[in-house]
Amino acid sequence: MLNALGLLKERRFLPLFTTQFLGAYNDNLFKTSMVLFATYQVFNDARVESNFNALATALQILPFFLLSALSGQLADTHDKARIIRLVKAAEILIMLVGAAGLMTVRAGFVTFGIALMLTAVLCLGIHATFFGPIKYAILPQHLKEDEVLAGTGLVEAGTYLAILLGTVTAGWISIEATAITVLIVALIGWIAGRFVPPAPRQGPALVITLNPLTSSWRLISDTMHIPRLFLAICSISFFWAIGAVLIITFPPLVKNMLTASQEVASLTIAIFSIGVAIGSVVINTMLKGHISARYAPMSVIAMGALVAVFAFVARQWTPAADGHLYTVMEFATQPSAWLVIGVLFAIAITGGMFVVPLYAFLTTTVTKDQTARTVAANNVVNSGAMVVGAAIVLSLTAFGATPDMLLYMVAAMCLFAAWLAQKLHRACD
Repeated sequence: MLNALGLLKERRFLPLFTTQFLGAYNDNLFKTSMVLFATYQVFNDARVESNFNALATALQILPFFLLSALSGQLADTHDKARIIRLVKAAEILIMLVGAAGLMTVRAGFVTFGIALMLTAVLCLGIHATFFGPIKYAILPQHLKEDEVLAGTGLVEAGTYLAILLGTVTAGWISIEATAITVLIVALIGWIAGRFVPPAPRQGPALVITLNPLTSSWRLISDTMHIPRLFLAICSISFFWAIGAVLIITFPPLVKNMLTASQEVASLTIAIFSIGVAIGSVVINTMLKGHISARYAPMSVIAMGALVAVFAFVARQWTPAADGHLYTVMEFATQPSAWLVIGVLFAIAITGGMFVVPLYAFLTTTVTKDQTARTVAANNVVNSGAMVVGAAIVLSLTAFGATPDMLLYMVAAMCLFAAWLAQKLHRACD
């Protein structure tokens, strides 16, 4: 068995890791740039900002709900490496639309530019829908059984490090630079995807069902009857419902409660990404390659407690003077700044420790010819949970809920996630 980092020297893993890393970076660079641009320069109303963020999140999630079943069927029927190359070629076209949207809004044509940007977000969701099942399902084909957890942890850690870099970049470069960068990264990602080793179909050929509702229902029903898969998917989905609430809440919270600039907003999301990446590696070390939900319940309980602490600290924050937003240096000198950063970091670490082993369950419970469909079924349920999370934010915001109130709701949701994880632990270990 190779150690986790040793896999990065292997051609059977490195091109895949690089491709998914660049894709996650590009996706988050564009979306974060768009959200920060809209939050800080286009809109000037906290409710409108939250609604725009919720709409963008919902558009990105919708393809997972409608197309995950089809993507899983295609991945289990065709060479996964070939699909990766097609998907990465499409990313170049999507980023052309997104870059055009950014520049159109910058030129003052706000309505048309926002339509282009949201179209790109929707298409990025389609891109991720077809790539998502493959990046996990291909691992059992290219890795040994005792390397799958390490590979899954590296993919997860790499994803969040890419989110980190994309988020930090978005907060510090101009919209013009963003438009150029997303095109360059998409091109490099396409090149890296061409080096992924072949991963041909295993098992009998499938009859592809094109109807999204029928195929999604059949996919879920064929998967969820397995107890450990049912519990793993439910646990992951609840985690992503929590994640949807946090993703939507954070930019308005940083601007309107912490009264900080977009650079600080990108910094907080970056800190979260680092923490999840660390948690992904830590849990692999603790479990020593053994796929287990042993630490999942206490991880998500700790996460919930820390979210509640974060909400309390945010409520006690001393705001900047009217009309002023703290810069990074001004933010760092506030008395509670390092407490905010430390708690946020701890939330992210415990989140990474919770979710990574659950993804490993998905790819090791079924045979290799079913892994992509299993991940796709998980994506369908995850996307539904995230849409519910976004809808809850929209509803509660309409009734006057503040970002710190939403954080307390997240803390309560973590308790239910812990209950699901404990049931999984008892069913499997």
